[in-house]
Amino acid sequence: MKEIKSEVLELKLGEKIRKLRQEKRHTLQELAESTGLSKPLLSQIENDQVTPPLATLLRIAKGLKVGIHYFFEEEGDRQKFVLTRGGSGPFSRRRSGADQVQGYLYRPLAPGIRHKQIEPFLIEFEKAAWDDSRFYSHEGVEFIYLLEGVLEFHYGQEIMTLMPGDSIYYDSAEPHGYVSTGTKPAKAVAVLYSKD
Repeated sequence: MKEIKSEVLELKLGEKIRKLRQEKRHTLQELAESTGLSKPLLSQIENDQVTPPLATLLRIAKGLKVGIHYFFEEEGDRQKFVLTRGGSGPFSRRRSGADQVQGYLYRPLAPGIRHKQIEPFLIEFEKAAWDDSRFYSHEGVEFIYLLEGVLEFHYGQEIMTLMPGDSIYYDSAEPHGYVSTGTKPAKAVAVLYSKD
């Protein structure tokens, strides 16, 4: 648990969000209004008490008029390619107590490239029972390729079971969510595309 906690801090998502918000001269209240997120939740995110799930991070990016890639790049990044070795880089875990269920860990797979059209992630889904609070939606499209485990994918009224080697491409504006149902947590490569 300590390892995950230290990896979360390495992403410095809260710090990047606060810095960008201040640069754009937005108050927390203004950001809350433009994203539809609560002011206390945004404050917790900025103070690294809560790591936002990807759908929430996309709403914050849109509210601040940047692409989600902004939060996974470093100031001086100008690379034309990035090689990410297996097992390297921080996973981000959302802590409990916030106002939206998540159920997964994520790690960006191309953090060194600026202004990407797509954002690839390695995702580990936590084992859990499905409940409709796990539904979320955001603009754009997503692609998931399951590497291991069994993933129950909920998309609107449909429920699909994905096995290793299965993939799904979908419009992420439709409510969707997932839970790992096998004996071990499911792992997948997920690619998000969202217009800036």
